[in-house]
Amino acid sequence: MEQLRAELSHLLGEKLSRMECVNEKTDTSLWTLYDSQGNPMPLMARCFSAPGVASQLAWKMSMLARSGTVRIPTVYGILTHEDHPGPDVLLIERLRGVPVEAPARTPDRWEQLKDQIVEALLAWHRQDSRGLVGPVDCTQENLWPHWYRQRVEVLWGTLNQFSNTGLSMQDKRILFRTRECLPALFDGFNDNCVLVHGNFTLRSMLKDARSDQLLAMVGPGIMLWAPREYELFRLSESGLAEDLLWHYLQRAPVSEAFLWRRWLYLLWDEVAQLVNTGRFNRATFAMASKSLLPWLA
Repeated sequence: MEQLRAELSHLLGEKLSRMECVNEKTDTSLWTLYDSQGNPMPLMARCFSAPGVASQLAWKMSMLARSGTVRIPTVYGILTHEDHPGPDVLLIERLRGVPVEAPARTPDRWEQLKDQIVEALLAWHRQDSRGLVGPVDCTQENLWPHWYRQRVEVLWGTLNQFSNTGLSMQDKRILFRTRECLPALFDGFNDNCVLVHGNFTLRSMLKDARSDQLLAMVGPGIMLWAPREYELFRLSESGLAEDLLWHYLQRAPVSEAFLWRRWLYLLWDEVAQLVNTGRFNRATFAMASKSLLPWLA
């Protein structure tokens, strides 16, 4: 932490009095920076444990900004470490606002906000991939069911290289069963791939605290081209997230099979977190397993 503060002070040409972590996940953290006088600076530092991700996301954010109608934080620079260990850092614009997970002041304002969010999302989803699929660093010409099966096989193979993952035999049986059932789970799939945010949650959107108007979308993931249903699976929690999900589906329906594929995506997303970081959300994994089980019978 002190080393990072010193490096950023040198890079910015001003000694930082402190750094405050405002959001931390297993593979990334977001920091507010304060100048020598203790005032918050107009930029933030997003740190990544995996090398290369900062550069990939910088390119992705510029593409989202060019192709969309909603504000994306400006990227000011990238700090990488080639000669000594340290996290890669993305220096991005600090935007005002509160996460959309904060309830709106009135039901009517929530309805208006949902309209704004869906329209902003659809602006990206109208950008066709022209046959491409995959994350920023590894796009390929392929069909989504085939690409996703490749992803599952890679995750499964990597998972089996570890002896102590925290998964029970029942957990592994569920994962093995989903691999067997993938052809049936994707039967009849015909949706094309589009430009996606890649990390779409209530926390990845900012609104004005007073007017409840959408201000920006932040924290995108490295997935670049995917079907629209893969954008929506993270809206799995009941309440505002589920309400927003159904509001989107009223405007732009996806396949009925999304009812079960959303749990498939959520389950293997947790496996990806486990493989890449060594940690995962047990409650989310259990919910996805339980919800997917009837479709595996």
